[in-house]
Order: sequence, then structure tokens, then C-alpha cells
Amino acid sequence: MAAQQGSSGLGRGFAFVGRRRELDLVLAAIRQPPAVVMVEGDAGMGKSRLVREATAILKSEGWRVLTGFCHPLREPLPYGPVIDALGKIGPWLPDSALPPTTGALAPLLPDLADRLPPAPAKPQGPGAARHQLIQAVRSVLAQVGRVVLVVEDLHWGDDATRDLLLLLARDLPDQFALVVTYRTEDLPPGTAALGAAYRPPPGASGTVIRLSPLTENDVADLAGAALGSHATPELCAVLHRRSEGLPLVAEEDLITLRDQARLDVRELERAEVPGGLREAVSERLTSLSPAGAAVVNAAAVLAVPSTEKLLAEVAALNGDEAADGLIDALRAAVLRETASGLYGFRHVLAQQVAYRHIPGPRRTRLHQRAIDHLQTQDPLPLVQIAHHTLATGDHQGWLDRIEQAADQAIALGDTGTAAFLLHQILDRPHVDTGRRSRAALTLARIVSYGVDYAVTVRELRTVLDDPKLPDAIRGEIRLGLGLVMLNVGADPTGFRELAHAVDELATQPHKAAVAMVNLALYEQDGAAAHAWDWQGRAERAVHDSADEASRRAVRINRLILMARDGDPAVWPLLDRLPRRDAAGAVLRHAAYALYALAEVAIQLGHDRRARALLAEVEDLVEHAAHGRIECLPRVAELRLDWLAGRWTRLEEDYAALAHAHSDVKQINVDRALCQGHLALAQGRRSLAHDHFATAAEAADGTSEVDVSIRIAAALAAVRLAEGDPRAAWEIAEPALSMSRGLRSWTRTMDLVPVAAEAALACGHHTLVERLVAEAESDLCDRDAPAAPAELALVRGMLLRATEPARAAEHFADAQRRWQDIGRPYEVAKAAERRGEALTCSSPEDAAAHLADATCGFTGLGATGDAARCQHRLRELGVQTSRRPGRRGYGTQLSPRELEVAKLLADGATNQDIAQTLFLSPRTVEKHVARVLAKLRTGRKNIQSSLPDSDKPGSHEPA
Repeated sequence: MAAQQGSSGLGRGFAFVGRRRELDLVLAAIRQPPAVVMVEGDAGMGKSRLVREATAILKSEGWRVLTGFCHPLREPLPYGPVIDALGKIGPWLPDSALPPTTGALAPLLPDLADRLPPAPAKPQGPGAARHQLIQAVRSVLAQVGRVVLVVEDLHWGDDATRDLLLLLARDLPDQFALVVTYRTEDLPPGTAALGAAYRPPPGASGTVIRLSPLTENDVADLAGAALGSHATPELCAVLHRRSEGLPLVAEEDLITLRDQARLDVRELERAEVPGGLREAVSERLTSLSPAGAAVVNAAAVLAVPSTEKLLAEVAALNGDEAADGLIDALRAAVLRETASGLYGFRHVLAQQVAYRHIPGPRRTRLHQRAIDHLQTQDPLPLVQIAHHTLATGDHQGWLDRIEQAADQAIALGDTGTAAFLLHQILDRPHVDTGRRSRAALTLARIVSYGVDYAVTVRELRTVLDDPKLPDAIRGEIRLGLGLVMLNVGADPTGFRELAHAVDELATQPHKAAVAMVNLALYEQDGAAAHAWDWQGRAERAVHDSADEASRRAVRINRLILMARDGDPAVWPLLDRLPRRDAAGAVLRHAAYALYALAEVAIQLGHDRRARALLAEVEDLVEHAAHGRIECLPRVAELRLDWLAGRWTRLEEDYAALAHAHSDVKQINVDRALCQGHLALAQGRRSLAHDHFATAAEAADGTSEVDVSIRIAAALAAVRLAEGDPRAAWEIAEPALSMSRGLRSWTRTMDLVPVAAEAALACGHHTLVERLVAEAESDLCDRDAPAAPAELALVRGMLLRATEPARAAEHFADAQRRWQDIGRPYEVAKAAERRGEALTCSSPEDAAAHLADATCGFTGLGATGDAARCQHRLRELGVQTSRRPGRRGYGTQLSPRELEVAKLLADGATNQDIAQTLFLSPRTVEKHVARVLAKLRTGRKNIQSSLPDSDKPGSHEPA
């Protein structure tokens, strides 16, 4: 490839070669914001050069570019690389007032404090503080127009910085592009650059670019631009062979060849391989003046870009000597000057060569000198001091400094750096038990706020594997692990961790109580029978405790158990539950309590109360930044939208939520269930089954019994719709046993009517009668509106064959109850059953109820259900939408063709349409052909070809 002249490289300047395709990919992605571009490659492969070329072009097009760097010895600063980059944003901030959320950046960007709103109150806990700061970063980036944030060397980034970038990448400002560079081999084990949880959000562009070595032609172009006619084919071949296509190595050889006018190919070829870099750097080191060598030795020991003053102090040179030595090192292209006026090596590989070039005793003295001078700085650069302390062989002093640095990082809110430092303590052999325990517990508290679930669990398990931890410390860490597994991963094995933690926390009853209240909520494998036992143990554990947070958590748990039992006394108690403390700050457990009770309220049939609770949760989360709980109320709201018949935007809203929180299992389960119910209502039975199977797979191993029961009910409903009640009963029967294990029939999960219908079709009449009697007895004096509605349906099913009029009364009772709750789809289904019960004894009344059901189904977009009712009406001799006598419709769709068109628009297959409309496959083929011909479209475009008034779901309830 011909040389592409661009901005000068580091050192003496080299042509930009061999990366035109990659450059075009970067530019194409960024020019369609929002975008995420990830550039990976080995050390010296040219990642930074590629990004500089791209951003130089983008700057000429009016883009703003902010760049931050990750360093191996970075001092604590929350989200340091990003904050460093934002420090340059001042000239681009608008004159108008910035959003109040941006004020959280004021303490970290003191030079911009006068441009930012006042800093808000610091929220409770590191998770909330992180959320507040992330919102501030996103808000300020959204204010400056087209902006590119470049984060270099992310393999050296801390977990907190990766968390921030992951959340930014999930929710990108419209005119924003994120570019990160990293070396895959140097990422923490099992870690992706932005975390395993990252998935590109909808509407965002992006690309992952993996840089490969330069070809021989590329190296020839590079050499030709540097050496002109002296770049003979033989020399270029040797350069390529020595460098193995690594640009940095080829450039180092070219610097040596050009500066020393030594173009002897044979001598170059004899140099050590891959010592091209080592040989080139070493040769230039030996050519330096004594002062130049002293400055380079100081830079190699310091290991991070440093000021001229610090280099002089560590090198033990006066001002003039240091200046001369620094100029010498710059001229020899051993050191370079950064954009911020610091001096360091061109690359970490060059620093390593120079460091190894220093004799051991001299290295030790230089490290000690670095410690002496760094200790005069304010604030103390404790990470660097610890690094130099270890290099002098003082292991105890290193442990002291590392622990102090971790404490400093936590105080500054930099949990990422703190976690990195704490791992160093735990990975070290022969650390005393007290120090190891402190480090382990602190690390456990930090990683619980991570955004990557798999990484969090792995980190906590690693800490627990330490056999030297005392029980009390181990118990507290295990408690955190169990809660993360349950609240984030919905993993039931988290309950085993909690049960184990109860024993380990015997000396800390207020912490053991936290495990106990969660165990009280466990419902699998008969555990519900012990719920109040665990609750009693927890109440006794905190009875004399001064820990108000634990006592509050236990009180809240009692409310949840009361609600599950349908105890009407729970709601007045909930109204009196404090949401904020005396100072107005949101109480830690308030949002969780309201959310948990909203979930139970949905199962009870208190839909309006549930929606009000969820609105309150969202308000509390907004003001307190409770982290993970922020997405869960939205999941419950979408479930309420399904129940309330608000179906039009459900799939779009679920998709956006799933992209924003891809590692939250509950979203994927609820989304698949909703998709399945929509497909079933539209007559697409095979697709519905696929969606329900996806939900079952996503929920595999879940700790939530209600989720397992809802999935079983959905799968059984498909089998009933397919006319296979035996298969439906095989699915429903074990789920019914699981429901009995809850020891209460107050919470509805769609199972009882489906199980009863399947059982009756299989001849299990007595079993259904016992089920009704058992449930009626349990529901006496319970506050659970949905359960009586389901029981009314089952009573009607029992009487349908022998006493149809009484059966219709029960179906009417169910219809009224569902209407009061606010679930129109259930209302329409009850109306259909009511009509079916009266078809023989009172055909006119039956037709009226079936017509009501048809209207309800049509308004919701339940085209399959509506078609079934219309077919039944025609069997009763009722003309639902056509005039007596046959007529020609010309280019207009006939009523039957319109039914077919609506099903096609819902994505139904010919087989689905045949089953839904009770037609033969051949007849369906003819109808489909006429529909497509009249609309002059294909199956994929039929949705857009239908008039809006005829589209499914066009009459959605308000």
C-alpha cells in the first residue's frame, strides 16, 4: 500500500501506512453517532496512531475530541482517565445553564467549578455516588455537540472506569462517540474491554477493529518515506522480518538507521530478534551524554510521564544539567514530551528496555530517591510510593503503603483503583490475618457495586477461597455474594450462600438478620413453609440491636410476607412506612420495599395500587440513585401495560430495556413471556410456543417460583389452544404442585384456570372440585381481588356441561371482577366463555356476549381470538361483518380477506391462519394470494399496506 501522509508519529515522524481500511471504518462509525469504536491490538501495533489520524480528520470537520489515558501507576481519582479528558471541555461548554446533574463533577473538575452548577448532596453508599457521577458525565457530554471521547490503554483501566464506560456505551448521547484502545492479552483474566455485559444499544453504530501486523509492502512504504532512495528492497525485507510487521519495532530500527547513517543491511540483520526494539533502544542509550543517561534512568524508574523537576531530583542533577540531559534524550527519540508537558518514553516496551539497562544497585538507589522526593508532594502519590517501596525490597513497607493507598482511593470515591490495590494484598503470600481480613472485606463491599454480574460473583468467590479468613469476615462477604446472586442473577444457589452465612455471622446478629429475612422470602422446595420461622428468628436477632438499618429491613420483610398472605392490614402499615429520614434523604430500604410490594400487588390483582407504588419507587430511585433497582420497576410497569391492554409499544419498550440492562435476567424472561402471549392472542401458536420456551430457557435456575409457574401456565395454554389437553395437563400438574407449596392461593400467576381446563378435559373433575374447595377455604378474609376472579372462571368450567346457565353466571362474575381490576383481555376472555356457555340455552344472549368479546379482542389487537369468536358467531347464524347474500368486493378486501390480512400483519403463518379461522390450508392459500394481490404488496410489507384503522392494536385502551 502506498504511504499515506498524515500527522507526524511520535519521535521523528513517520508516514501513516497500512491502515487505510481501518481508518475508513473508524471514520464511518463516528460519522454516524452515537457510536462505540473499540481498537484492539498488541503492544506497538499502532492503535494510538490510528486513533490520532482519525481524530485529526474529525477535528477538521468540527468534532470536539477529548482524550484520557490509563496508566499502570495511576494515583486515585474516580474515573481518572475520563475526568482527565473532561478537564479540557471548558471552552466547549454552552453559556446557558447546564443541567443540575452536572454539578456532581464540580469537586473533580475544580478549574470548571465556576461553569458547573453547585455540587448536589453526596448520596448514600458508593453505588449511589457512582450512579450520580455517571449521570453527570453523560449530561455534560450531551451539552457540547459532536464530541469524541478517546480512552487509551483501557487494559490498564480500573473496574470503576470500565463500569462508567460500559454504562455510557449502553446509553449514548445522540452526538457522542466513544473510542477505546486496549491490548486484549493484558486485560484482567476473563474480562472484556467493556465487560461481558456490553451489547451495542439499538440505533448506535460501532465497530471492533483488530489491528494486524503490517505487510512487507507496508514496511517498505514506511522505510521509503523515512529513508528515501536508501530504502532498498533488501533493507525493507530485513526490516519486515525483524519487526514481524510490528510498526513500533520497524520505526525504532529506522530511527537508528536514519540518525546514525548506518545502512549496512548485513549488520542490521545480525541484530538480535525480536531485539530490533531492544537493540535499537539500547544502542541509543549508550550514545547519550552522562546527563542524558541519568535523565533516562530516572524516567525508567519513575515509569510514568513526569515533570522536568521530578526527573532532575531523581537523577540528582541541577537545573541546567537536567535540562541538557532531557534535550539530549528528546533528540535521540528515547523520550518524548506529552501534550500536558510531561516527559516519558515513546512506549512501555522502550521503558522496559531502559529499566533493564540500569544496573541493579543503581536501580535500588533511584527507587529510594524517588520515594524521598514523592513523599514531599501533597497529596501523597501513595500508589507510586508503594511501587518504589516494593522495588527497594521493603515488603512490609509496601503492604503499609498499598493499604493506605486503597483507603485513600476509597475516600476519594475511586473504587476501581481501590479494588486493584486490595487484590495486590490478597494475592501476596504471608500477609498477616488482620490485614488480609480487612482487605477482603473492603474488596467485597466494593465489587458488590460493579455492573458486570459475572465479574462480581467471580471476585467474591475468589476472596472466599482464602482459607485464612476468620468466620465473621467470611460470613459478611458470603452475605454480599448471596445477595448479588439473588438480586442481580436471580440464581437460587444464592440462598445456600445466605444459609451458610447465618452460621458464620453468629457473633454479628444484626448482619445475620439480613440473611434471615431473605431466606424468609425463599419459596422453592417447600421453603415457603418456613417463611415465618425465618422472619421470627430475624426479629429476635435485631430486637436489642442498635443497627436501625437492620431493624428497618426486618420490619419491611414482615410487610412483604403479610402482602403475600393477602393480609388486608398490610396496606395501612405500608402507608406509614417512612420513605425519608429527618433530613429528607431517601431511606436505604424504602425503594426496595415499595418495589417488592408492587410485585406482590400485581399478583394479588391490586393493579392500580401496584402502578402507584412503582411510580413512587421511580421517584425515590431518581433522587437516591439506588443503582440496579432502577430498571426493575420498569419491568413491572411493562407487565402492567400488558395486563391493562396497552400493547402497541410493548415490544419496542422491552427491547430498549433489554439493551440498556442486558445482564438482568428478569427483563429477558418477562419480554419473552409478553411476546409469547401477544403471539398466542394473534393466533400464532407455534411462535408463541417458541417465545415461551425462550422464557423457560432464560429463567432456567431462577429462584423466583412465580416466574416458573407463569411460564408453565403459558406453555400449557399453547397446548390447550392446539387441542392437546393431555400435553397441557402434563405441564400444568407439576406447576400446580409448586403453587400448593406456596401454602396460599392469594397470588395469581395465570395457572389455575389453565390447569383446571386441562384437568377437566382429561376427566379429572373431582380433582378440580377439590382444588376449588381448597382455594375458597384459603381465600376467606384475604385481600386478593384476582384470585376470586380466577375461581369464578373455574366454577363456571365445572358447571359448563351440566348447568350452563349457572356456569354463565360464574363467567359473568369473573367478567365483572376483571373489569374492576382493570384487565381488558381477561374481561374479553370471560365474555367469550359466558357466550359459549349460553349457545344452546339462549343463542341470542350468547351472540351478544360473543360480540362483546369480539369487540374487546379486536380493540386490543388479539386478532386470533377475535377471529375465533367471529367464527363462532357465524356458526350461530350471526352475520358479523358482511351483508346477506354474496357480493363482489372488487379491489377492496372482503371481511374474510381482512381477517386474513390482519393475521398476516401479525406475522401469522398459513398454518396459524388455518387453525385460527377454521379453514383448510388450500382455502387459506387462496385468501392470502388475493389479499397480497389486492394490496399490491408482499407478506413482509403487509403491515404498512393496511389502513391504520385496520391494523392490529389500533384501538388500544387509554
